[in-house]
Amino acid sequence: MHFMRFFLIVFLLYISNASFAQDDFYPDYRSKKEIFTRITEKDVRNDIASFSMGGIEESVGKLPLKTVPVSAYGNDFISFDGDNIKVSITTAKFDATKHKLGFYDTKYLVRIDNKPYFGDYGKVPKTIIQNISVIVDGDTVTIPPAAYFDLYNPVLSYREGGVQKSPNKVLLSADGHRIYVYMLKSEAGGSYEVTWVIQDKKYIKRVVDFGFLK
Repeated sequence: MHFMRFFLIVFLLYISNASFAQDDFYPDYRSKKEIFTRITEKDVRNDIASFSMGGIEESVGKLPLKTVPVSAYGNDFISFDGDNIKVSITTAKFDATKHKLGFYDTKYLVRIDNKPYFGDYGKVPKTIIQNISVIVDGDTVTIPPAAYFDLYNPVLSYREGGVQKSPNKVLLSADGHRIYVYMLKSEAGGSYEVTWVIQDKKYIKRVVDFGFLK
C-alpha cells in the first residue's frame, strides 16, 4: 500500500516536472483551513493519513482501510457499491456565463463567484461536480453543494493498458462509524485531493490538500 502511494507520488512528480513551467506569477488565494495538518480529531486524522497524499508523513504504521469497490464508470460519473453503501459522483460541463470570473492581470483566473477554487487554478474550468450521492443502509446522506462547489475539473477515471482505473476511493473506518469519500485530481500545476468525511450517516466535514507535486 505504501509502495503504491510512493510510486504514485514519483509518477505525478515526473508529469509535473515534464509538463509544467510557470514563468508568470499570479497570487494563490486558496485557503489552507481545511488541509490535513489542521485535522484535530485523532481518529479521523489517523484514518486519512493511511490513504491521502497530505497525510503521507504520518502514514507509517497505519493499516490500510477497507474499501468499497467501484461498481460502474461513465464519461460523467463513477459509482461505488458494497457493504450496504452506495456512492455516486457525477459531473457536468462548466458554464462560464452563469458565473462571475475574477482574473488577475486579465488572463489568470483566481476567483469564481468571488471565491478561490481548486482544479487547474489560473485557468477557466471545463467541468464541475454536479452531485455526490451517498446511501447507507437505505438512508440518504446529504452532501451539501458547499462541500464541492469550488472543486473543478475532477478526474473520475482513466484508461491504462485498456483497463479502466480510478484514483478515487470510498473507504471505511475500522470501527464502522465513518465513511471516507476520496477524490484525487492530479495536474501539472499542483494537484489537489479532497476527502469527504461521513460519520454515523451524517456528513461532518471535508479535508482538502493542494499544491503538492508542483
